[in-house]
Amino acid sequence: MPHFAANLSMMFTEVGFLDRFSAAAHAGFDAVEYLFPYAFSADDIAQRLQKFGLTQALFNLPPGNWEAGERGLAALPGRQEEFRASVTAALAYAAATGVKRLHVMSGVADRTDRAALATYGLSLAYLCDKAGEAGLDVLIEPINPRDMPGYFLNDFRFAADLIANLGHANLKLQFDIYHRQIIHGDVLVGLQAMMPMIGHVQIAAVPLRHEPGTGELDDVRILLELDRLGYDGFVGCEYRPAGSTLDGLGWLNAFRS
Repeated sequence: MPHFAANLSMMFTEVGFLDRFSAAAHAGFDAVEYLFPYAFSADDIAQRLQKFGLTQALFNLPPGNWEAGERGLAALPGRQEEFRASVTAALAYAAATGVKRLHVMSGVADRTDRAALATYGLSLAYLCDKAGEAGLDVLIEPINPRDMPGYFLNDFRFAADLIANLGHANLKLQFDIYHRQIIHGDVLVGLQAMMPMIGHVQIAAVPLRHEPGTGELDDVRILLELDRLGYDGFVGCEYRPAGSTLDGLGWLNAFRS
């Protein structure tokens, strides 16, 4: 059975962020992920992980100025110094939390812009080297243009080719089932073809991004296919509950049984 991680940026929002660790543990999760930890001290987060027996599955590098619409720095020419500082910050939180994989957002940029493409490659190489020294994997995730217009990395084929061409052993694909369905469809075909390079999976129903099983896909079949393919990593529950988080966990309880 897949190893599920509660996404604390979207789930258990009925309570404050630091209280979501306890809420996730009491709901039966033993792993968590979220977008960004940087508004809180690494020690506070680490203490909650330890207290509630939780594994930190994933978080993102700092994205730049999120409130101003920035969605990552990796592909932004002229922001290399800031990107390297974001790597340093993420690695400090990784050391405190014990996380083994970091997601790096590319940013809003034109993928046909040669400067952006070159910057992205250099940023990934730098991050892979630094993360590799700490024993960490680096994840890149295609994000659909409906939710994030203008996002540089919005194509799974491009991401797969980039991973193959850069040749860093610790550079992996973050396969978000929600984004895959919106961008390309063919979720099962994509999983089968890309499984050797997948380092993390996330799930949400399409099109409303609510609980699995409430949309157009057979999410249970997809999760069972992950088992069949031998995937033994985390599945991040990166969805927005349609109502309360606990009321929406019926799909997960049924799957566990």
